[in-house]
Amino acid sequence: MSLLEVKGGTKKYGVFTALKDVSFAVGPNTFHGLIGPNGSGKSTLLKAISGAHYMNSGAVLFQGEDVTRQPAYRRSRVGMSLKFQITSVLPELSLFDNLLLAKQARQSIFALVRSATAKAMRDEIMIDLERFGLGRRAHEPAGILSHGQQQWLEIAMAVTQRPKLLLLDEPTGGMSLEERRATGEFLQPLKPSTTLIIVEHDLDFIRTICDTVTVLDQGQVIFNGPTSDLDASEEVKRIYTTRT
Repeated sequence: MSLLEVKGGTKKYGVFTALKDVSFAVGPNTFHGLIGPNGSGKSTLLKAISGAHYMNSGAVLFQGEDVTRQPAYRRSRVGMSLKFQITSVLPELSLFDNLLLAKQARQSIFALVRSATAKAMRDEIMIDLERFGLGRRAHEPAGILSHGQQQWLEIAMAVTQRPKLLLLDEPTGGMSLEERRATGEFLQPLKPSTTLIIVEHDLDFIRTICDTVTVLDQGQVIFNGPTSDLDASEEVKRIYTTRT
């Protein structure tokens, strides 16, 4: 059974149609890429999946449950986590405290009263910082990190919530080639426990880490399938050779 299904998703802003009859499915413990030219609807689709906004028509199914009209906080509680393109770390707080706040956001009031202390969560938080190469800087303020390191910190903040589905919007934007390579290496160990949907412009990054991919153009799906079949699609070649 698919972990996530989007069926006939359409999103309009006035007379402009950002998404038109979009359908695709993502299996559990897979990495799925969302690619396409600028303005093709990738980020709009990611927000519709996460509940940041609602589609005008169509459905979003998560673990077989229709969540189309559920608000973002309810989708988060059942296992979705979204990292936006722009980082939103708290620069004056330490890396550790940024993760602590993110972890506590998913805790119930009852759990917080009983056991949600920094000491109780320390081991898990340190594991997540180490996972993204940030363990040695746990007690430094987040604001002194480089752009790439802040991106890693925010991914770690999403991961520390232990999501079943992690949504990443251009996680390698503004990174160097070496940082992009490292990001892929940091993400790979998540596969046994987490499904990823990744919006990206970097085709090499998508080819390296994604099992499947959906390509959007002008709000419509023009390719959906294994990443290994991407280069054989004449339609995909057309949009990537005629547009920037």
